[in-house]
Amino acid sequence: MHGRCNLACRYCYLYEGPDHTWRTRPAAAPAEVLRHTADRIARHARTHALTGLSLVLHGGEPLLAGADTLARFTDDVRARVPADCTVQATVQTNATLLTRDRAAVLARHGIRIGISLDGGSAAHNARRVDHAGRPSWPAAARGARLVADHFPQAYAGLLTVADPTTDPVDLYESLLVLRPPALDLLLPHGNWSAPPPHWGGARHGAWLCRVFDRWWSAGRRETRVRLFEECLALLLGLPAATESLGLQPFDAVVVETDGSIEQVDSLKSAYEGAAETGLDVFRHDFDQALRHPGVAARQAGPAALADRCRACPLVTVCGGGHYAHRYRAGQGFRNPSVYCADLQLFIQHVAGRLAGDTPGTRPAVPASLEGGTP
Repeated sequence: MHGRCNLACRYCYLYEGPDHTWRTRPAAAPAEVLRHTADRIARHARTHALTGLSLVLHGGEPLLAGADTLARFTDDVRARVPADCTVQATVQTNATLLTRDRAAVLARHGIRIGISLDGGSAAHNARRVDHAGRPSWPAAARGARLVADHFPQAYAGLLTVADPTTDPVDLYESLLVLRPPALDLLLPHGNWSAPPPHWGGARHGAWLCRVFDRWWSAGRRETRVRLFEECLALLLGLPAATESLGLQPFDAVVVETDGSIEQVDSLKSAYEGAAETGLDVFRHDFDQALRHPGVAARQAGPAALADRCRACPLVTVCGGGHYAHRYRAGQGFRNPSVYCADLQLFIQHVAGRLAGDTPGTRPAVPASLEGGTP
């Protein structure tokens, strides 16, 4: 919806990473791009008789486009798709621009509000600053509390990137204060040629294990943690869809502000142009995007994985990890995840807790492996 951000987070893979294509695109998506995008979505829904689709209003900071623009576009998509197709709309924002009026517009138009934070305190968010270097936390905290207090029905939850330099339990509990109905915990984007910060020794996996133990042992579900629930589902042999785990085909594309159809923007953490397809909403439909080699690879399940991954007993749960994290310069994406050791530690830990705390349950993978070198 908007290709710029009012923050200058020091670790941002989009604006501080190797891909600079955002510089050549319009800041905000023009009306003709939004109109053509809504039409392409509707045609795809009709062609495939979809009964539901997910519409994520993203950026940059999408609220720079204006809450009314987000509402009009969402209404346009809903008006164009078949009557029996449900459009689940979410805006992913840093919360600094949220006001009561803007949140009311989003809620009134059935747009749920997801908020990106590094934790529930000023210290956790020290690297989330504006372009003048000023802290974003006061405004972000106000925005998050506004949604929790006054628009709980529109509150989608919080998105946080794991940071092994923080105390995991303290960070998790600080987020609970903001009363999120759901929490997405993501691994920082990195790959074999540009490893993530503080990488090595399965530190990220150990961090996730400690948060999982705190969440699992609470005695009640204080909040949904998508990564944990998806891991448990996969261990029980149930279908689960997440970009970080499992073998389910990934089914998202991005429309940029100039109308370009791209693969998910996390690929921009790998190299310049990694997400490009050469397609756009003016000349191409989403079926053509489905046939693009990069998108097809995300739909191919085990066939797209490295040999070592296909032979691993954790593959049905791990799924090779996040696609962007498999990249190695000169070799492409057919590699294990740079977080292979972390994922192995985390999945085995969750399998062990599941087997130990729920008698009679047999996880789909062993809770321990011989020789555990990934």
